[in-house]
Amino acid sequence: MTYFEELRTNWRPLLGAMSGLSSGFTALAFTNSIMGPHLIRAFGWSNADFALLGTLGLMTLVGLPIAGRLVDRFDVRRTALIGFVTGPITFVVLSRMSGDFHYYLAIMVIQNLLCMTTTSTVFTRTVVQHIHRARGMALAIVATGPALTIAVAGPLLNNFVTTNGWRAGYIALALFTAIGGILAIALVPPRRDAPARIVPSHAKAQGAYRVLMRMPAFWIMIAGITLSNVSQFITNSQLGVVLQAYETPLPQISGMISAFAIGILIGRLACGVALDRFPAPVVATIVMAMPAIGQFMIAADVDGTLVLTAAVLLLGLSYGAEGDLIGYLVARSFGIRIYGTVLGLMAASISLGSTGGALLLSATLKRTGGYGLFLVASAVIALIGSVSFLLLPKPLPQEVEDAFRVRVEPQPG
Repeated sequence: MTYFEELRTNWRPLLGAMSGLSSGFTALAFTNSIMGPHLIRAFGWSNADFALLGTLGLMTLVGLPIAGRLVDRFDVRRTALIGFVTGPITFVVLSRMSGDFHYYLAIMVIQNLLCMTTTSTVFTRTVVQHIHRARGMALAIVATGPALTIAVAGPLLNNFVTTNGWRAGYIALALFTAIGGILAIALVPPRRDAPARIVPSHAKAQGAYRVLMRMPAFWIMIAGITLSNVSQFITNSQLGVVLQAYETPLPQISGMISAFAIGILIGRLACGVALDRFPAPVVATIVMAMPAIGQFMIAADVDGTLVLTAAVLLLGLSYGAEGDLIGYLVARSFGIRIYGTVLGLMAASISLGSTGGALLLSATLKRTGGYGLFLVASAVIALIGSVSFLLLPKPLPQEVEDAFRVRVEPQPG
C-alpha cells in the first residue's frame, strides 16, 4: 500500500478522529472567551473572578493521564462517550444558570475533567493504530480539526450569542457537541478492526507506571517536553503583551498574530510530512528549538518588523507541529498498547512546563521589569530540552509492548 493509499483506505479513523477533536474539548475551549463578556454583563461578575478560569488548565495534570489510561483499558469509542455525554449535559446546565459564580465554576471543573476524554490523547490512538507509513501526515490532518472549528464556528457562535443571547448559545453548543460526538463515535472503527490487533490493557495503573519508570525513553521525553514548553504559555496568552513591551505598533501586532496562525497550519502539515521521511528525534529537535530562536530574535530588540514577524512565525511553526510530534514519538517509542497512558502523561508535562514558565516570568518581571531576561533564560532551557530528543533510543515498540504485557499482566495458564 502506497503512502496516499494508506490515507485513503483509512478514511474512517481519520474522519472519526477529526470529527471528535473538532467537537470535543480542545475545539470548544475557545467558547469561554466568547461567552465570558456576556456572563459578566448579565450577572455582574468581576473580571478578577472570571480570571479564575485560567487555573482550570491545571486540570490537565489529572484529566489527561486518566483519559490515557481509560483509552488503553477500554477503547476510543467508550472512552470518548464519557466526554460526549458530559459536554452536552453541562452546556444545558450552564444555559439554566441563575448567577452564582461558584456554581458556574463547579460545572466548569466537571466539564474540564470529564471532557478530557475527547482530546487528542484519546482520538489519536485510533489514527496510530490504523496508519503506519503515513502516520505523521495522518496526525497532522486530524490536528487541523480544532483549528478549523475555531476559525469557522467561533465567529458564527459570537454572532449567534449577540443576536439570541448566551442561554441560546449554550444550547447551540450542546447540540453541536452531541451531533459531532455521535458522528465521531460512529466513524471510529472498533478496536478489533485495526490492522494490528491490540487487545485492551487490563494492567493496574500502578504496575503500568512502574514499567514506564524503568524506560529511559520515557524520562527523556518527559524532560524534553517539559523544558521545551517553559515558554509555551506566551504563545497562548502573552504574545501580544510581549510584542507591545518592545514598542511594536498595534497594527503590526495584528499582522504578526496572523503570521503566527499561518505558522501553526504550515508547521502542522510540514512536521507531519517530515516525520514520515526523516528520523523523528532530529525532527523533534528542530521543531522544539524553533521557539528558542524566535525568542532570541525578540529579545535582541532589533528595530525591524520583518525580524519580529519571522520570530513570531517560528513560534507558530513549532506550536502547530508539537501536537503531531508528541503523538508520533509516543507511538514510535512505546507502541500502541500503552499509547494513551504515555501520551496522557506527556500532554500533562506540557502544562507542567508552562506553569513553571509562568512562575519564571513572574520572578524575572519583578526583578527586571522587562521580558528580556525571561526570553533569553527560557530560550536556553528550551534549547536544552530540544537537544535531549537526540538521546531517544531506536524504536522498539513491540519489545516494549511485550515487556509491558509480561511484567504487568500475568498471562493465562
